[in-house]
Amino acid sequence: MSEALRACQVPETVPERKYRCLMTIDTLPSESSERLRADMVATLTEQGYIRSPEVAVAFAKVARERFAPEAALTAAYSPRDVVVTKRNATGRATSSVSAAWLQADMLEAAHLFRGAKVLEVGSGGYNAALIAEIVGDEGLTVTVDIDPWVTERAARFLAATGYPQVRVVLGDAEHIAEEHAPEGGYDAIIVTVGAWDCPWGHLLAEGGRLVIPLRFSTITRSFTFVRDGDRLRGLDPTVCGFVAIQGAGAYLDQEASLADGAVRLTIESGPPLDVSALDQALAGERAELWTGVTAAHAESFDSMHLRIATVDDRFGMIWADPERGKDLVTLAMRWYCPVLITPDSFAYLTIREVQRTNEAEERRWEFGIHSHGPHRAELAQQLCDHLQNWDRDWRNHSGPDFTLHSADATVPEPADGRIFRKRHTQLVMTWV
Repeated sequence: MSEALRACQVPETVPERKYRCLMTIDTLPSESSERLRADMVATLTEQGYIRSPEVAVAFAKVARERFAPEAALTAAYSPRDVVVTKRNATGRATSSVSAAWLQADMLEAAHLFRGAKVLEVGSGGYNAALIAEIVGDEGLTVTVDIDPWVTERAARFLAATGYPQVRVVLGDAEHIAEEHAPEGGYDAIIVTVGAWDCPWGHLLAEGGRLVIPLRFSTITRSFTFVRDGDRLRGLDPTVCGFVAIQGAGAYLDQEASLADGAVRLTIESGPPLDVSALDQALAGERAELWTGVTAAHAESFDSMHLRIATVDDRFGMIWADPERGKDLVTLAMRWYCPVLITPDSFAYLTIREVQRTNEAEERRWEFGIHSHGPHRAELAQQLCDHLQNWDRDWRNHSGPDFTLHSADATVPEPADGRIFRKRHTQLVMTWV
């Protein structure tokens, strides 16, 4: 399912619910945890994130609020919202309970079964409880986290909710996961932190599945990797966002914090950014260019990011503080808004509503480019060209194929694609 205009600055309507759950919803108090849990399960089922009875039963049984006591009940049971449980000194989230829709989608992708042996990288307790509920007492659930605050809390919550059999491990999953691997490997590995690399593929059992949110060129997609000879084939890349992995697996993008943090630019590699010059660029003259490329509310443009990142290594992301940044930049997407970045200039996507000739006509929004810095005109035109090329040649395409290879494998350059080389692996994106 596309995250397209859900992330854009476009008004959304909430469709009338037309479902009933496994539970008898009408007999439950409207604000009780049981009623909210039933509503959540019904919504996730209706929207296609829960697709099997095993996952439905697990979500219906495990009390989500017990793993997020700091959140209001309605927030804990929101199908789409993340519950942040810990932040660092700068205010960035370092631990959270992931959005229920994404947890359900990843559990379904893992193809869990009774008796399965499962590794979870990144803990918190709730997702491990869901896994344990599905695999049963005859299965194995190992959850690993580098933060002792997280593991202590997860172990306490799991014991209190009836899942003491979950093995909670404190340590850096980059190294310690192998120590706890069962003979023959794990039937599923589910990574619940944003990873830049994937050192766990060799721990998969024959026929096992690895579900991981993998970052490349500042983009994150949740992949389901399955063994295909001497490589892993990536299935169903899903737009998502996760708290970044810590420890040996961490990778810091280049970041420029502008206007005292009101606007941030990130790029994975390339020449060092001149933060002072970019700050001056943001405060200076802006170029504007409209592309003629439009989108409706429910239209997907997930592949746009991937295509631009394929052809331009200046691709990055821009974020704005919801309050302090709104007068400085007008972003097409609240999250994961594409930008081309050079050491002293940048150009990003914006949108405006297309004027309609009558009320019955479909509402559409046009993508444009705003750019700053001495090279603003050139960058704006180049980003415009990328967008128009994607719209003409790739918009209706199924998207690229992904494969994951070991770092020492000989991998030919794709005719149309890009290889993202990492410490342990090489992620190959190929357009066919």
